[in-house]
Amino acid sequence: MATPTMDKLEALEADNGSHLITVTFRVRRFNPEVSADAVWEDFQLAIDPKERVLDALHKIKWELDGSLTFRRSCAHGICGSDAMRINGKNRLACKTLIKDINPEKPITVEAIKGLTVLKDLVVDMEPFFQAYRDVMPFLVTTGNEPTRERLQSAEDRERFDDTTKCILCAACTSSCPVFWNDGQYFGPAAIVNAHRFIFDSRDEAGEQRLEILNDKDGVWRCRTTFNCTDACPRGIEVTKAIQEVKRALITRRF
Repeated sequence: MATPTMDKLEALEADNGSHLITVTFRVRRFNPEVSADAVWEDFQLAIDPKERVLDALHKIKWELDGSLTFRRSCAHGICGSDAMRINGKNRLACKTLIKDINPEKPITVEAIKGLTVLKDLVVDMEPFFQAYRDVMPFLVTTGNEPTRERLQSAEDRERFDDTTKCILCAACTSSCPVFWNDGQYFGPAAIVNAHRFIFDSRDEAGEQRLEILNDKDGVWRCRTTFNCTDACPRGIEVTKAIQEVKRALITRRF
């Protein structure tokens, strides 16, 4: 392990926190045990602008108000736990740097829309995951269990590569105006995960999934506003995937 040199130690001491800036975080708080109404609460922090919003929320919880409630797990943009609305846009708190979101003004943080808020930044994800389960997000095959892996060409794998990136953070679904107004809509994330298997050459339940999504609450509810594509932290072309599912329903070619 490298030992810090005297020059580096002196530089750290000379810095003396000069790289920190004062940032106001305006958090939408909700506690059903206290009030039926949500309120905004401001927290001021001295923080490095290169830190993430998740780091700021940790600092608030650990140093200012331990009752602040939010979800997080891996903190590296893989688990999808910490999706929230930051300055009015769906983002992952662990992937959003403070310096990138205009820290000179109060930074607003609130729960994602369209799902029932349980407390502070935590929402009830059950309707979201139920829609996910309903589209059968798993490989379906018939016949005997193979004795080796099922082979697939690179071209066939490429066909659905984009939609394998979903981390189920709900940023896309909770950015959708149709989902805000009607929670029965399957939502972009469920359709993306159906796409991942509909276009998998090894799968044999494509027709079944298409019929599930041909429902009145399925793909035809999409209004192509591109909110979902803009919100996806993984860069998935969500709207394109939804349109491909629509096309497969019409042509029955996938």
